[in-house]
Amino acid sequence: MSVFFARLSASPAVKLGAYGILLVGLLGAGAAVGAAVGPDPTTPSHSTHDTAPPATAATADTPGLAGLAVSQDGYQLQMTATTFPANTPAELQFVIAGTDGSPVTGFDVAHDKELHFIVVSRDLATFAHVHPERDRSGTWTVTAPAMPPGSYRVYADFVPTGGTGLTLAADLAVPGDYTPQPVAAPSDADTVDGYDVAFDGNLVADEESELTVTVTRNGEPVTDLDPYLGALGHLVAIRDGDLAYLHVHPLDDLDGPGGPAVRFAVDVPTAGTYGLYFDFSHGDTVRTAAVTATAASTTSTGTPTTEAASPGAGHDEHEG
Repeated sequence: MSVFFARLSASPAVKLGAYGILLVGLLGAGAAVGAAVGPDPTTPSHSTHDTAPPATAATADTPGLAGLAVSQDGYQLQMTATTFPANTPAELQFVIAGTDGSPVTGFDVAHDKELHFIVVSRDLATFAHVHPERDRSGTWTVTAPAMPPGSYRVYADFVPTGGTGLTLAADLAVPGDYTPQPVAAPSDADTVDGYDVAFDGNLVADEESELTVTVTRNGEPVTDLDPYLGALGHLVAIRDGDLAYLHVHPLDDLDGPGGPAVRFAVDVPTAGTYGLYFDFSHGDTVRTAAVTATAASTTSTGTPTTEAASPGAGHDEHEG
């Protein structure tokens, strides 16, 4: 089972597109330094972005986004524990309770898995996409990578047999001293283990936007990306503020290895800032590239209203 963990650091960057995607810092300026993170998973961390309501209470959702509540349509995400030690791999266990309160044991396979499990820090600086294993009783178990102190949101993305796709979420806490990082400036690219990953496109709220992610290595296009989760890449978007979740689908059908470009249809329903996390596989190793993007709003004539941002720093990824 592959586990990968994306994390931010400063790197050179350039502007993405004439408008639409404007990459912004993942951490709020002026956040308190050295704040202690307690064990209550519903307590916001000390980043200035930590203003979202906890996922343990139902929250009004926006069409196209999910991950704002622990229960929906009679299904509930039940975590065995919500507090974990810092900086060490941790075993997470949970069940998906059905409409009768019993653990669900029937799931449809979507993107090659019965369930996708995402871990994101509330400041969007850390990200992991893991695939738990389910026992006959309906209990899911996975080892998450080491997490630094902070407040986290987890998402279970699944399709119950005979039902429709759902994304349920819960908040986790990793106690310890939490020091916010400096603001990351705009970027449209990430470097992961020697792979350069470029994001090209313009996000406009309430419109289907095409985003192309291109992978190169040592200046050469990578044309033999491995099929991964039924595609040449997998993209997740997380909205800053409330940590709403968007699973983005590739535009091209999979017919074997390919690349270097992977196209996605991204339909964000609101203007604002989103963390974008692109998983890809090459040489049988999965890696994650991460950037942030601001979707522009539009006027009645369809003209984007967001102004272009200046270039700045991007992100590096490290496997867990």
